[in-house]
Parts: sequence; C-alpha cells; structure tokens
Amino acid sequence: MATLSVWKFDSPDGAEQAEAAVLELQKQHLIEVQDAATVSWQPDKKKPRTRQANSLTAIGALGGTFWGLLFGMLFFVPLLGVIVGAAAGAIGGALTDVGIDDDFIKEVRSKVTPGTSALFLLAYSDVPDRVVAGLKERGIHGELIQTNLSQEDEDKLREAFQENV
Repeated sequence: MATLSVWKFDSPDGAEQAEAAVLELQKQHLIEVQDAATVSWQPDKKKPRTRQANSLTAIGALGGTFWGLLFGMLFFVPLLGVIVGAAAGAIGGALTDVGIDDDFIKEVRSKVTPGTSALFLLAYSDVPDRVVAGLKERGIHGELIQTNLSQEDEDKLREAFQENV
C-alpha cells in the first residue's frame, strides 16, 4: 500500500535535509519512494517555492502535473481564481476519491506557512517505524501528516492524472 505523507518542518530548509535523509534510507531499502516534492517557504515571502524531487522518484511516478495541481490547491488557488476553476474542480474530485479530501488540504494549508517547509512523499515502506527512527537518528524532526492509499486508490489517482493531463 502506498502512503502519501507530508512531513512539516519548522524551518525553510528542513524539507531539503529530510529529502537527503530519505535518499539514504531508500539506499538501505527501508523505503521505496515513488514520487516526492518539497515546499520551502521563506518567512518574508508571500508564497512558497515548490520543487519535484527527481532524485528520489521511480519510474511510473505521478509527475509534475500531480504536484503542481496539489500545490496549486494547497497554496495558490485563491490567487488563480476563475482561470483554473473547472480544472481544479475536476482534479479536486479525483483527489477526494482517493482520500485527499478537504480536511487533508485544510490541515496541510494551516501547518505549512511562511518560515516552514514540507516534504511530500508517495512511498512504500514495510518498516515505517524504522524510517521514522532513521530520520530522528539524523537529527530530522518534523510533524507527520499522513494519508494512506490502498492499491485501488493509488490506481485511481494515477488514472485520474493520466486522463486529466
């Protein structure tokens, strides 16, 4: 089962440090990252900087369209207005179908704010406790927000983004 997890950090560079640590954990076969992205929000900026973490992603990753639309819904929708209204509605429905609902969006939006960062991972791990311990061993402490996706939900998510791209 894939897990979409969001790790929130109390500094703008915490997500990049976590990304490097996850790469090490992946080499130890503790986690299999399917896709990843980071958000870094400097305290003096109106919006965050987002980046897909290409060094971590596997073949078959969801890709930039997924992250762009998710981050748009999280951080930029009020700024985009009518321009993406219909597309956002269709994508929002697809996300809700797989457990990425308004509560998830609101929680992430309320916690990832100026002066913070976040690492978004779509990954498999048979030993999630060892992944958390591996991050802590490297001095990486973040708040975990997590949504589990069943194989069926993951397939729906991939299908939705193939159809809506």
